[in-house]
Amino acid sequence: MTEEDIEKENAAITKAYKELLKVSYRTLSNDDKKLIRKAFEVAVDGHKDQRRKSGEAYIFHPIAVAKLVAEEIGLDATSIAAALLHDVVEDCEEYSITDIEQLFGETVAKIVDGLTKISSLSKEQDMDVSLQAENFRKMLLTLNDDVRVIIIKIADRLHNMQTMDSMRADKQVKIASETLYIYAPLAHRIGLYNIKTELEDLALKYTEPDVYSDILSKIKDSKEEQDLYIKEFSSVIKNSLDKELMDYNIKGRPKSIFSIRKKMVKQGVSFDEVYDKFAIRIIYKCDDEDDGTNEKFLAWKIYSIVTDHFRPNPIRLRDWISSPKSTGYEALHITVMGPKGRWVEVQIRSERMNEIAEKGYAAHYKYKQASEKEDSLETWINRLQEALESPEINAVDFVEQFKLNLYSQEIFVFTPKGELKSLPKGATSLDFAFSIHTEVGMKTRGAKVNGKLVPLSHVLKSGDQVDILTSSNIKPNANWLNYATTARARGKIKSALKEDRKLIGEEGKEILRRKLKQLKITLNETIVNELVSYFKLKTSLDLFYRVGIGTIDNTMLKDYASSRSNALMSFIKNKISRKANIPKEEIDKAEVTANYNSLVFGKEEEKLDYKLSNCCNPIPGDDVFGFLTVSEGIKVHKKNCPNALSLNSNYAYRILKAKWVDSSQQEFASEIIISGIDQLGLVNDITQIISSNMNVNMKSLNFETDDGLFSGKIKVVVKNKSLLKRLLEKLKKINGIDKVYRV
Repeated sequence: MTEEDIEKENAAITKAYKELLKVSYRTLSNDDKKLIRKAFEVAVDGHKDQRRKSGEAYIFHPIAVAKLVAEEIGLDATSIAAALLHDVVEDCEEYSITDIEQLFGETVAKIVDGLTKISSLSKEQDMDVSLQAENFRKMLLTLNDDVRVIIIKIADRLHNMQTMDSMRADKQVKIASETLYIYAPLAHRIGLYNIKTELEDLALKYTEPDVYSDILSKIKDSKEEQDLYIKEFSSVIKNSLDKELMDYNIKGRPKSIFSIRKKMVKQGVSFDEVYDKFAIRIIYKCDDEDDGTNEKFLAWKIYSIVTDHFRPNPIRLRDWISSPKSTGYEALHITVMGPKGRWVEVQIRSERMNEIAEKGYAAHYKYKQASEKEDSLETWINRLQEALESPEINAVDFVEQFKLNLYSQEIFVFTPKGELKSLPKGATSLDFAFSIHTEVGMKTRGAKVNGKLVPLSHVLKSGDQVDILTSSNIKPNANWLNYATTARARGKIKSALKEDRKLIGEEGKEILRRKLKQLKITLNETIVNELVSYFKLKTSLDLFYRVGIGTIDNTMLKDYASSRSNALMSFIKNKISRKANIPKEEIDKAEVTANYNSLVFGKEEEKLDYKLSNCCNPIPGDDVFGFLTVSEGIKVHKKNCPNALSLNSNYAYRILKAKWVDSSQQEFASEIIISGIDQLGLVNDITQIISSNMNVNMKSLNFETDDGLFSGKIKVVVKNKSLLKRLLEKLKKINGIDKVYRV
């Protein structure tokens, strides 16, 4: 770099730092500014010789993360300093955590330490366990120290996603999958909705680039029309709002690319058929925000004015003002029939509510009232800590369960004393019992909902009043796992069952030792492994447990003893006869059948043995990848398979590139869903089109009609994707057909 370039870069760094101080959401005192300045100087020094993949000086990354923390999330000076320093300890040998503590105090050091722990998770782990899931669990454990660790980590991930263009394609897919799998749900749960949306859109940009750019260009094309529609909608209600002398602002908010894509896939529709591509937001000013009564009254007043002009959809009213979400989110959401017969979502929020929606907890604390008894963030952290109590739970299961709870909608139910409890949608009476207290859950005999006795599997609805009946003689059984949906309840039940199983297993081991002694076999590690294999079990505990409860009895053990004495001889005979009869080349050839000639794997484009996964049924022409399983070899998935995200995020090291090269020898099953208006001869038209296609073979046909509408499933066998595409296009042209899509 020339001297001139260095000067330009230094000026850009100084400018970026000054902007950071300007954009801060909090008012910074002189002491705050000194702390941030000191952190900036240490970061500049620590990263002085480092550059990012894009070639720019590394220091721009910590400044950008600190900016997100200061402006988008609205955290304090301590967090801004920690964000500037988040990579210093990991990347620079001259600074340790002790140095950071001496320079900036205990709090900043704790946050930086938490962030360093997350990044430097040892790679020398057993590769069967998902590194990413372990990483995630480790990240949540740092909540013990300070929740700001997670928030800065989310900001760090957002900036990495914004600047990922210069990375290798496979790295981009891995990071984007991981983001959708973990960081977006986490941002959603902490109440950082803007960041969650941006993370999802950026992740889609790298996991499905064609889809992303297609939707983006269509959104740009329809922007003018959308702006006109918002103007038309607003003008209708503006007069009424002005008459009430209200201070408000109306703006349109386009739906994210990710959520439009989700709707298209879920409903099997095209971009044009997604009707609610944007929401209208009414943000009003309120004077006495300390009290809150007038704020609530104004929200319902606006609701009344909007519904005077446009008919509301009664089942789409969401009142998060009376019962805020556990993230602190408050708003009224109504869906109304707008001009031109379009459904429009209208969100009504005060300025305070809007800040909480955009900044999450930072704004929640700013407006916090002294009278508030419960700190919802503290409650959430406590719940997390309970979920983390059982380290023996498989890390991947833990993440999956945790994600279910993160993204699920909430319901609100009452205890017998009238206290309000928040649970995920779909929670059962057993989940409610565990949410009160672990001991209550463990001793649950039954439940009463609204005064009526219900089973443990009863799914609760918002507004239910639930009374749990307990008994000291009750203990959890395996069926309880079918009744519980929340991570907390399932974790506790699994721990209890495991404990029970261990006790029976210990007794079983002694029984097995005695029984084998009678058969003149000494119980040792080799024998245990042989028995586990003989009875097709997974672990020694399974074996001891089955002996303990009597499902492996004397007769079965005698059969094992006699098979053991014959096994050696037959093994030797087989080996001799196989070697004598079959030449080595033929043994090698037999292992790879003639049908494995349509897919190639990896950079070398090798032909390997594989199976097609049942979860997405790929066919030639689909974009696919190979996944190396533990017991079933390579399984092939479509790139947009429902499980692709989890596999890319958790097991990137097991992913193999795959592409179709010759599918002339094989045929593939595919399922078509078809729906429309029932009419005479429709089934005949459909079957004629399928049978007239020479290369399509129909396996099964199933049609149902209901009040003039029909829906059907057709299973066909095709050679490749283009044949299937042609068939779908022909079926769509039949008169009366509404939707045709492949499952």
